[in-house]
Amino acid sequence: MRVEDVRARQKLSPELRVPLVLIYADSLRSPEMRHEVPLVVPDPFLYAERDSSQHVVASSFELDRIKAVAPHLELLPYEEFGLDDLYAQGLSRDEIELEVILRAARRFGIEKAVVPATFPLEVADHLRANGIEVTADREHFVQRRRVKNEAELAGIRRAQHAAEAGMTAARDLLRSAERQNGTLMLEGEPLTCERIKVAVEQAFTANGAFADEFIVSHGSQTAVGHDMGSGPIAPDEPVCLDLFPRDRESGCFADMTRVFVVGEPSEELAEYHRLCREALEVSVAAVKPGVPGSELNRICSKVFEEHGYPTLLSKAPGEVLKDGFYHSLGHGVGLEVHEDPSLGRGPGELVAGDVIAVEPGLYRHGYGGCRLEDLVLVTDDGAEVLTDYPYDLAP
Repeated sequence: MRVEDVRARQKLSPELRVPLVLIYADSLRSPEMRHEVPLVVPDPFLYAERDSSQHVVASSFELDRIKAVAPHLELLPYEEFGLDDLYAQGLSRDEIELEVILRAARRFGIEKAVVPATFPLEVADHLRANGIEVTADREHFVQRRRVKNEAELAGIRRAQHAAEAGMTAARDLLRSAERQNGTLMLEGEPLTCERIKVAVEQAFTANGAFADEFIVSHGSQTAVGHDMGSGPIAPDEPVCLDLFPRDRESGCFADMTRVFVVGEPSEELAEYHRLCREALEVSVAAVKPGVPGSELNRICSKVFEEHGYPTLLSKAPGEVLKDGFYHSLGHGVGLEVHEDPSLGRGPGELVAGDVIAVEPGLYRHGYGGCRLEDLVLVTDDGAEVLTDYPYDLAP
């Protein structure tokens, strides 16, 4: 079965298809809205779904743009719900916003609806006060987005291409640096994480992507989770690049990680790298629909535990793990950089159409660490690795 067929089946499945849906958000920050309206609309607007009918109520400023990318939606301007009369009554913009949402919900015959977990409390209170029941249903909206549609998959692939371009830009700077007095120098200046980040950002932009933040860390910073990295880079120490750019057109993310050493890696780091690559290979080989994310996490953890490294599965209950493999194996990637499914200790199985980041790592606080991360599409009978980049420690 093709991914798009699976998606269609999910959309129609009784347990996933709730007939009454409301979303009130902009599509820049809300993955739920961006999934339904695939372009950037920076101001909040209303999406309403009843049975097979899908409606959008928005400013006339945006309607032509929305129609061009989502012709199946019924589009209505705010004027349809008495916008001009409400202004004539002297109501504020905020009061008008609430009244238009209420009138639209009534027009569509919505008396009871599910909403995202991030649905505005003020809007929910206003609807409830006027007899419309709204219930946050996080799982429903998660499931709507699990199986990526063709536009989202294309966006993820573009974002991954941008991530690889950013990685190459960083690698080129590391290759060009020279060892001088215990630091790396490039064109007469110390090579810093900040300088590498500029080059990575330029590569993202040239490939139609952007990132609010990403990791370029070095030395002991590489053992500290999401330490974004800073300062001059020394020879022989690990340099971790964890890049998660967002495709401008689709709003979808990619996510990949590599570690480099300019000079000679220590035996400890070389061991981390070897085991991370082994764990990545066996974990990806086990990816297919129906496999629990926790099983992939177990497969990865077993590789590390067999070589004496602690993991979240081997630690004592209540222990806070700082060394070894102290995070989960990975997560889903799409309109959010971290979304379902989880590849950790919780429940849940993979489905065809999931895109997951698989990222085993080994660390020692105060020293550093290694993490290797690939992006993987779950297919009908296995997996397609979307990342196409070497793993070598040498840049």
